[in-house]
Amino acid sequence: MDMEFVFDEAELEKVNRFTRSRVTAEQVYAFPIVLCDNEIDRDGERFSVEALEKLSELFVGKTGIFDHDPKGEKQTSRIYECEVRRDESRITGCGEAYACLYAKAYMMRTESNRDLITEIEGGIKKEVSVSCSVGSRVCSVCGSDRQSSPCGHIKGRSYDGRVCCDILSEPSDAYEWSFVAVPAQTGAGVTKHFSESRSEDVAAVKAQLAREREITARACDMLRREIMSLSFSVRPIMTVEAVKALTGNMDFDALEALRRRLKAQCVQNEADGHELFAPRSAEKSSGNGRFKV
Repeated sequence: MDMEFVFDEAELEKVNRFTRSRVTAEQVYAFPIVLCDNEIDRDGERFSVEALEKLSELFVGKTGIFDHDPKGEKQTSRIYECEVRRDESRITGCGEAYACLYAKAYMMRTESNRDLITEIEGGIKKEVSVSCSVGSRVCSVCGSDRQSSPCGHIKGRSYDGRVCCDILSEPSDAYEWSFVAVPAQTGAGVTKHFSESRSEDVAAVKAQLAREREITARACDMLRREIMSLSFSVRPIMTVEAVKALTGNMDFDALEALRRRLKAQCVQNEADGHELFAPRSAEKSSGNGRFKV
């Protein structure tokens, strides 16, 4: 099941590795962040899983700032733990199992950052971006290193069904992470939680949705059959083709509303004395009557 982020005594011990004097849980505000992942970002780049593993070591202890501004007064928090987390049920645009760099950061509760904490809790300050150094930028199409032997493939363009991007590998340093308005990586940001068994949860949700869709589909089919039957009892009479064309793309609510309207029309027709077919008049006697079919 999904696990909410809990700042307990064990987490506090990890924070105190970075403080000069021991702090208490009441003095500290901590929160989880997804720093980056292996999805293609807005710049047409993505991290390799191996790069994420290395960055999980390099980002421990790194400071959080605003808009990559290196001024000291822009410091807001510090990462005290970082790891790579995987979701085998989620496949990236490049066909890999999803992986992200999941970190935990802390800041001291002070008057000056009270509003920032409120904005983080309220989801206003959420998106983040990382600053690091990588030694390799490999073209996903031909495998050439863009830094040493640039190729002619264009990022974002498809080649034989494969989207071209630069694969960032061999990180050598992590500088900082920042709160930004528009991150390069769409999945990066402050998060509530990250499931340790998310694949099982996703499978359960998908199964439940499939069951609900099946039940709804059956109910819609029953409504369409009833509407078809009612359509023969109202005036003007609707053809089979017209009913099928009308109800084919209707959802459950629209079908139910149409059924109610037709049902009400049938009741009104009966109240007015209307019949679908006029009664047959008495046949005139004829000497050839016995040959009628």
